[in-house]
Amino acid sequence: MNDHRKSAFRAANTDIDAVSHVPDTPQTRSPAYRLAFVDEEFLCRDEMRPVRLQLELQKTEMLLDEAGIESTIVMFGGARIPSPAEKHTARTQTLADLSHFYDEARDFARVMTRKAKETDYKDFVVVTGGGPGVMEAGNRGAVDEGGVSIGLNIVLPHEQAPNEYVTPELAFNFHYFAIRKMHFLMRARAITVFPGGFGTLDELFEALTLIQTGRMKRVPFLLFGREFWQKIINWDALSEAGTISAEDLDLFKFVDTAEEAAAIIENWEPEPARDDIPGR
Repeated sequence: MNDHRKSAFRAANTDIDAVSHVPDTPQTRSPAYRLAFVDEEFLCRDEMRPVRLQLELQKTEMLLDEAGIESTIVMFGGARIPSPAEKHTARTQTLADLSHFYDEARDFARVMTRKAKETDYKDFVVVTGGGPGVMEAGNRGAVDEGGVSIGLNIVLPHEQAPNEYVTPELAFNFHYFAIRKMHFLMRARAITVFPGGFGTLDELFEALTLIQTGRMKRVPFLLFGREFWQKIINWDALSEAGTISAEDLDLFKFVDTAEEAAAIIENWEPEPARDDIPGR
């Protein structure tokens, strides 16, 4: 095990090993005797939620730092979008029709991974939710280029596992949605959103809100599939109602192809900071 400690104090893992060899007595079998940091029952108590939140934030942050990753290309999108080869299994005709976005996501990830490779995977590293559908396509595109990509999975009531294309050393698992979404955005150099459902909409609007309110810097924010997004969200109605500003509609752009998205990211010039904090 690599020892990253700077302290001269005895290592915690040394004591974990030492405790495993103590005599078996009523006292040593007591839950009270367990080392707190390896006591799962203790760590899962309600009172320890702040510690668990910190652990989820810190573990992923440390490992991404150790991997040298400074910026990412975020790929949000639906788990139910099939690949064109599997569109016959889609539960609706609309999902089957959307299957071409699987290939667009895969192509886009290829382009971004080529850019990432030029930086020795310091920048432009693809990050997805690590699941099926569009997420799989993003990680798969990185593999096509012989590159690496990140997967941020989350434990769900039904069985969930990372797709086979996520780089194993960059496959993370979360309990808290909030911390997972923080890691999506903390290093974001660009955000892309493919057709999806509630989860994708949640990610889309949280990211837009952070940018709208000045809590996050502006980055290319690209919605793949103009027809899909204009059908399910009446953007102009929000502006006309005054619940968002007309300028808020400039925070994102519609694209339909990987080439369009890559060109916008390539030619991106940061917008000047906004003076106002528009109403939400």
